[in-house]
Amino acid sequence: MKVICIGRNYINHAKELNNPIPSKPVFFMKPDTAVLRKNLPFFYPEFTQDLHHEVEIVVRISKIGKYIQEEFAHKHYDEIGLGIDFTARDLQNEQKKKGLPWEIAKAFDSSAPIGDFIPKSELGDLNKLSLSLKKNEETVQSGSSADMIFTIDKIIAYVSQFVSLKIGDLIFTGTPEGVGPVKIGDRLTGFLNDKEMFSFEVK
Repeated sequence: MKVICIGRNYINHAKELNNPIPSKPVFFMKPDTAVLRKNLPFFYPEFTQDLHHEVEIVVRISKIGKYIQEEFAHKHYDEIGLGIDFTARDLQNEQKKKGLPWEIAKAFDSSAPIGDFIPKSELGDLNKLSLSLKKNEETVQSGSSADMIFTIDKIIAYVSQFVSLKIGDLIFTGTPEGVGPVKIGDRLTGFLNDKEMFSFEVK
């Protein structure tokens, strides 16, 4: 199982980090050791002083595929979930200045907490999904899949040109604006279409 993450997929998020708006999906990978399940606590890593939350809609692949055409992409997933792409922003900024890869800031252990998954048949229009994140009961991020630059099906079609998709793979589809720091003691609770999907503590 692998984790594929889409960067800069919401215009306002790209703007808040002073990044250009992409013309094609930007993706990077996390290993399976990044996945944190079952609302287990997340332990703040010692190598960063500026850890940021990025809440994202997550797609779980249900059918093997490569070079998937966009019109057939919907056949390759049947469940949607929610997760956080934790980012060591200080390390990422250092890497970006040097033109180096981001993995040190993105792919560390437990950097991809995920919650429950819901059959997509129960979610209605996948291009109008709402997502939000509360930090200690205060909403810090909210958005809609309607604001994605690239839809789920476009992402699958693009990524599968380069990387074969296997059953159980996870695709993090990008984060809306409002990313920000977390600290030890914070509780993060994520919602998809107003349904609580995860709630865990930072320790």
